[in-house]
Amino acid sequence: MEDKIIKIENKASYGITWYEHAQPYLGSHRGMRFRIARDPMEDVALTPPDKKGEAVFEVIVWPEPLCFEATPEEKKTRETFPFDEAGKEKAVEWLNRQYSDRYEEWEAVRAKH
Repeated sequence: MEDKIIKIENKASYGITWYEHAQPYLGSHRGMRFRIARDPMEDVALTPPDKKGEAVFEVIVWPEPLCFEATPEEKKTRETFPFDEAGKEKAVEWLNRQYSDRYEEWEAVRAKH
C-alpha cells in the first residue's frame, strides 16, 4: 500500500503571512479534505510581533464530499501545532499520517464520488 500513498508537500500550503491575514488554507487530497488555520484566526499581519499574542496552527481533516461548514463536527479530526515554520512542517507531517493511517477510509469515500 505504501507505494499508493501520494504525500502532501509543505510547499503546497501558504507561508506564515497568509495565516496572519486571518485566511485558512483549505485543500483536498484523494478523499481527505483539510483546513489549516491560525487560531485565533485574527488579522495580525500588520501588528508588531510583540503584540500578535499567542497562536497555534489548527489543522482539521474530514471526509469528502462536503465542505468544512457543512460537515458535522463528529466527522472532523483536529490537531494543533506551534504557529511557526517548524509547526507548519509538523502540521503537514500530521496530514500525511492522517492520510496514510486512514487510507482505506479516504479511498472508500473517494470511490463514492
